[in-house]
Amino acid sequence: MKAAIEEAKTGLNEGGIPIGSVIVHQGRIAGRGHNRRAQKGSAILHGEMDALENTGRQPASFYRECVLYTTLSPCSMCSGAILLYKIPRVVIGENKTFMGEEELLRSRGVQVEVLQDQECVTLMEEFVRDKPRLWNEDIGV
Repeated sequence: MKAAIEEAKTGLNEGGIPIGSVIVHQGRIAGRGHNRRAQKGSAILHGEMDALENTGRQPASFYRECVLYTTLSPCSMCSGAILLYKIPRVVIGENKTFMGEEELLRSRGVQVEVLQDQECVTLMEEFVRDKPRLWNEDIGV
């Protein structure tokens, strides 16, 4: 989770949304990313999607051995990617500021762990307070 938080802080320092993610394969970080929608003018570069992109093309068997760490509960789009690639475990920094599709993930057999990490909560609470328009754009409001 520490690496995902570092990614979230990088995104915030770039003027983006502080959500970070890492994909770990057999105990090693295979890909890392952060929300870069604002920085890249992208419709899809959430933290999880950026981490998947930065992991690169891998066989399906690779993803079935991964753990995805994300600082915030994954939205519908990111949860869909988790299900598509059959990532079996997701560790979430917090879901107080945004509740994503955790129940969908669980219903499809994904092991979901929520840490309620205070650093993750504080990053998002301050961001939502300071930049509500950008946050609402990111979650489709």
